[in-house]
Amino acid sequence: MLYYLAIEFGDQIPLINVFRYITFRTGGALFTAVLIVFLFGPRIIRSLRGRQKKGQPIRADGPATHFKKAGTPTMGGLMILVGLMGSTLLWADLSSVYVWAVLAVTLSFGAIGFYDDYLKVKKASHGGLSGRMRLLLEFIIAGGACTVIMLLGDQTSTVSGVDMSSALTFPFFKNLVLHLGWFFIFFGAFVVVGAGNAVNLTDGLDGLAIVPVMIAAASFGVIAYLAGNKVFADYLQIHFVLGTGELAIICGAVIGAGLGFLWFNAPPAAIFMGDTGSLALGGMLGTIAVAAKHEIVLVIIGGLFVMEALSVIIQVGSFKLTGKRVFKMAPIHHHFEQLGWTESQVVIRFWIISIMFALAGLATLKLR
Repeated sequence: MLYYLAIEFGDQIPLINVFRYITFRTGGALFTAVLIVFLFGPRIIRSLRGRQKKGQPIRADGPATHFKKAGTPTMGGLMILVGLMGSTLLWADLSSVYVWAVLAVTLSFGAIGFYDDYLKVKKASHGGLSGRMRLLLEFIIAGGACTVIMLLGDQTSTVSGVDMSSALTFPFFKNLVLHLGWFFIFFGAFVVVGAGNAVNLTDGLDGLAIVPVMIAAASFGVIAYLAGNKVFADYLQIHFVLGTGELAIICGAVIGAGLGFLWFNAPPAAIFMGDTGSLALGGMLGTIAVAAKHEIVLVIIGGLFVMEALSVIIQVGSFKLTGKRVFKMAPIHHHFEQLGWTESQVVIRFWIISIMFALAGLATLKLR
């Protein structure tokens, strides 16, 4: 919205030309999102606490330390989504196809997560929306967004000079490109859905998911900005994707909303993110990666989320095939709790791991 002030009145009022710059608007989006969450967060928490008498259900087979969290309300992702949406609508160029594709996935995944959280609270159990129905809805939404990105996005590479709309690029290589054709929609949907559910699995301890999400968002804010800037893209020999720079503003808004949420989620948490937030934020990261042509780099930057998801897959697969469990409990953050790590030790050490994965992913921008 503010971007259009610079377009309309920039010649008459030179000062507002700062709204043209993505870097300035990204910073503005960050601080605005923090402010929105601080303003509306307490009201949202009071409202949710009044409606959720017993709060989020606590796993009976989980670590004993978690029972003291009984009664804490969930659906705190609403705070993040309010801050994210309000800030993005204020600072982003709303003519961007990529902005709307990312927002559509974020809000739609958030709605699925909200309904899942609602069913869990209503039933006072972990039996929310069925897994099959949830995945079906997620794939439909993600597939629609990837179709829009492929058909309406402007993705002509300055490296190879060819259309990149349905291409898969590889880190560490300048010209290694795999053109997927219409299969790109299925591939992109898999990335988005996988990212959404991986972040969802990571959300199990106070602050465990939100900080790695902010770290990943910061990393992809840099990637989206560089991929959308022809000069930087040519210098780094990455594929230029016109318009993705605007996604840096969404990333800034996520960081701001995440910081605001962390204020209330810091131990002892006043509210949990719930599927409302974790599913939405994971889907958002996946969609940004697809739009910026850095899907494989998402696996590196989001290595912590991949690790959490793999631990569940390995645990379930091993138990079905052999009747034995590889981990004391899955996802893997619960395994370390069962080994005797305190919650704060698990959270902070996982934050450190997330930072290392992010640095490794950003290194791929120059190692070509």
